[in-house]
Amino acid sequence: MLNEAASKGAPPWIAAQVRQLLAQRGHAWLLQGPSGLGQYGLALELARAWLCEQPGEAGACGVCGSCHAIDVRTHADLCVLMPETVLLELGWPLGEKAQTEIDDKKRKASKEIRVDAMREAVEFSQRTSARGRGKVVLVFPAEQMNIITANTLLKTLEEPPGDVKFVLASESAHQLLPTIRSRCLGHAMRWPDAQAALDWLQCHGCDLPKAQLLLRAMGGRPDDALAFLASGRDPAAWAALPGAMAKGEVGFFKDWTIPQMVDALHKLSHDLLAHKAGAVPRFFAPNDLRTAASVEALTTWSKALARTMRTMDHPFNAGLMQEALVGQAKSVLNSGH
Repeated sequence: MLNEAASKGAPPWIAAQVRQLLAQRGHAWLLQGPSGLGQYGLALELARAWLCEQPGEAGACGVCGSCHAIDVRTHADLCVLMPETVLLELGWPLGEKAQTEIDDKKRKASKEIRVDAMREAVEFSQRTSARGRGKVVLVFPAEQMNIITANTLLKTLEEPPGDVKFVLASESAHQLLPTIRSRCLGHAMRWPDAQAALDWLQCHGCDLPKAQLLLRAMGGRPDDALAFLASGRDPAAWAALPGAMAKGEVGFFKDWTIPQMVDALHKLSHDLLAHKAGAVPRFFAPNDLRTAASVEALTTWSKALARTMRTMDHPFNAGLMQEALVGQAKSVLNSGH
């Protein structure tokens, strides 16, 4: 019988990690690594396997009542802790109170994991299992817990009541409290080989040239490549990005969010510096990086973009910020003239 990872089309590198982690003992895991490597997918597959009524060495069965309950987001023994924006994006229901507040325009969906939700998760962990297979608390992205929320989890994470397992998935584990990290068994996400990632992207409707371009643009991270494809942005435009920035074309980013834009510019600055130093660029083809930018200007720009990344989720005027970022890029890319 196919396990859940296979039946849901989980990438082979995720299925292999499911088998590896299920063979080990522990009540709290921290799945860590850069974005795009499948932390959320691996966390969910582990939760499926732990709660499955007919689990195997390779994971959940995919056909039992427990697996179905997870598929339809109604499993009584699974508590999913995410920022409300992420819950909505991934199709998980909000709590009744939170949904009412957002529907009534009393507040916007939170971009952090709220302390109220964490308190509910602690209370959930103390209840008796509804299906008799234990309980699971899934936290993603774990770095979106603020200090109060993280401290609320700490005691329960250290001394879990009854048969409860925790799986924390993070794309920035260094931002977590050291006390949270020390109470979890760490697992570094596995990078897929290029051919496996290309095959997987093609299975999701991406032709080979587009898959190759996207995988390069996303630094070899297949989940990020698939997210780029799903966003509606044109993958073919990636190669044109350096030239468009040199000309100051703000319209190039008309379908991009500010975080997507800053990420792309940061990759461009990285590759231009690498190219100037004689190294192989990571995100762009060498022929796309012909520019008169000076090394000094590129270095200053890279540092400025790193600072911008810390505040890019703040409610600035998006149009003005786009113009400022493109103007900055144009100035840098023409600094050697």
